[in-house]
Amino acid sequence: MQLPRAVLFDWDNTLVESWGVIHEAMNLTLDAMGHPTWTREETEQRVRASLRDSFPHLFGDRWKEAEKIFYQSFEAIHLAHLRPLAGAEELLAYLSGTLGLPVGVVSNKRGAFLRKEAEHLGWSGYFRRLAGAGDAARDKPAIEHVQLALGEIAAGPEVWFAGDADIDLKCARNAGCTPILLRPHAPAEAEFPGHEPSLYFPDCAGFLAYLRQA
Repeated sequence: MQLPRAVLFDWDNTLVESWGVIHEAMNLTLDAMGHPTWTREETEQRVRASLRDSFPHLFGDRWKEAEKIFYQSFEAIHLAHLRPLAGAEELLAYLSGTLGLPVGVVSNKRGAFLRKEAEHLGWSGYFRRLAGAGDAARDKPAIEHVQLALGEIAAGPEVWFAGDADIDLKCARNAGCTPILLRPHAPAEAEFPGHEPSLYFPDCAGFLAYLRQA
């Protein structure tokens, strides 16, 4: 496969470790709303869509109240717990610096938090645009989210979209981009029907090694 002309990334648990923070904020919200709390495994299985897409199903008419609780809880702890995944910065530096490719982020984390985290890590310069939840008319897996992140660049197979979850692969397919699965465990047979990854890497170092050999 030839090198891409642009690369998009999911953010949480693709470039940074976030499950601990998300799990804690989610359980604080569930408890405050009178719902049973989740195990860490349940959080990792259930958290995919943005809050404006998922919370109405979880909390019904009270979803705005739950959203406020979640974001207050998240804002208080997210920067203290923010950790880049191994090899992530080296991968971003190679793509944006050595190869000179446009790099962006499509995340269902609220845009203000997303950009604050990138700035906190000193990564803002690697990205042409960071598109978070609420920044576009619709959130991931909708194509508007991808279009916002790409700006004047047209979506297509030469744009690679790397993420750790099914929603990232769906979003890539919806936009006509090449879906890349980036997570420690390999995809199971028939795990992603209709939105199978074109490439799989267990970590950022594996992705970087592939790019250097292409």
